[in-house]
Amino acid sequence: MPKKIKSETSEAEVSKELEEKIIKDIEKSGVPEEVAEKEEKIAEEIEEKLEKQVDDKNRLEEKIEKKEMKIAEEIEKDLEQTGSLKNRQAVLEKKAEAESTTAEKELEEKKKEVLEKAKKLVEKISEGVSTEQLKEQVKVKKRTDMLVPLEDYVKTGIYLGTRVVTPCMKPFVYRRRADGLAIFNTDTIDEKLKEGIEYLSKFPPEEIILVCKRQAGWKAAEMFSQFTGIKVFTKKYPAGILTNTSLPDFFENELTIVTDSWLDKNALNDTLNVRKKVLMISDTNNFPRGADKVVIGNNKSAKSLGIIFYLLARGYCKARSIEADIPDLDKWTAEEEKKIEIRKVETNAVYGV
Repeated sequence: MPKKIKSETSEAEVSKELEEKIIKDIEKSGVPEEVAEKEEKIAEEIEEKLEKQVDDKNRLEEKIEKKEMKIAEEIEKDLEQTGSLKNRQAVLEKKAEAESTTAEKELEEKKKEVLEKAKKLVEKISEGVSTEQLKEQVKVKKRTDMLVPLEDYVKTGIYLGTRVVTPCMKPFVYRRRADGLAIFNTDTIDEKLKEGIEYLSKFPPEEIILVCKRQAGWKAAEMFSQFTGIKVFTKKYPAGILTNTSLPDFFENELTIVTDSWLDKNALNDTLNVRKKVLMISDTNNFPRGADKVVIGNNKSAKSLGIIFYLLARGYCKARSIEADIPDLDKWTAEEEKKIEIRKVETNAVYGV
């Protein structure tokens, strides 16, 4: 028995010694410590990552909460605005109703006024004033506002056009006679003459020239120049007088009065080339090309040109305050000469000459 115990103790001692050696060898080698350190480092890294993930989750949750708060605030604001909009709509509807009622009241009042005026007019008409009489009254009023009496326009034949009517002059034609002759409206003639006088009076006499190549208008054109001081060219217009600066008689003007756009085409072209203004007397067969102001009327008769130049001279002198003893219309239309000739013939007949 004692021998067995010794063996068991010896085996235990041997195992202890082996364990101690192994521990010593392990301590000497140091490999398990490095492994442990690595494991610790890995564990630390894992913990850090987990902490970061937790922080990120917390941040995301905070952002989501903030967004939810903002959305809730916006929804509240929208609800408030919708409530205010409803209030505004109600206010606007009330205002619209009030305005509509006021407008209806005003319309009713205006209707009443119009009806009262209509009743008064009906009473006047029932008193004996017919529509024809009213038309005559309007005509009389227009005639009183004319530059000359209507009889003078008719007597001088200013309203007589030609058988040819250009598209530009068609709006001024009142009607055609049975023989095809176009007729101007005397009211439009008077209006255009007023406009021509007003336009002409804007320029001083030294800046205006009058060109009249038609023989029927020479006398009236020269009288116009005499009383207004405006330079006139009759018979022949000197070519290049407005465009060629090297000519000794070069003249720089601002306005050219053209009697006939066809006969006075050289003066018209020169004026347009130097880009100056044009006042044109235009008949039904004329093309008022380039004219800044048009006076309509018969530009082929001495009588009609006489009344046109007479009215232009009289109106120009009055507007520019030019003192001029302008003779009566008869001298401009050559009626006075005819009267003198008739008197001579009558006296010769009396004395048997």
